[in-house]
Amino acid sequence: MAELRFTKDHEWIRVGDGDVYEIGISDYAQGQLGDVVFVELPEIGKKIAKGGQAAVVESVKAASDVYSPVAGEVVAINDALTGDPGLVNKEPTGAGWFFKLKTGDTAQFAELMDQGAYDAYVKGLG
Repeated sequence: MAELRFTKDHEWIRVGDGDVYEIGISDYAQGQLGDVVFVELPEIGKKIAKGGQAAVVESVKAASDVYSPVAGEVVAINDALTGDPGLVNKEPTGAGWFFKLKTGDTAQFAELMDQGAYDAYVKGLG
């Protein structure tokens, strides 16, 4: 499985094909949200800035924005989440991905936290 990187807002990103990246929320984030009941995905073709609002995830506890870890253009969305938003809870870093983004600035990926740094960050949240 390709390397995951993380943001302080609990999004993950994984290199896909070339300059296309897959993005979702971390296991920690889905655990904090509880049972996910709805996901609003971005439109294909939407251009999103690094840190820009890209999607919305709603659970029995709260609604939360999902931000893009890198700047780029949405090239695919996970339609499976429309019919089964619970995939975010079952497989947050697998079948529960949200969207794919094409970026011209691959250096942004390297600036994000790796698994060890993210685990330490989450541990520090108490």
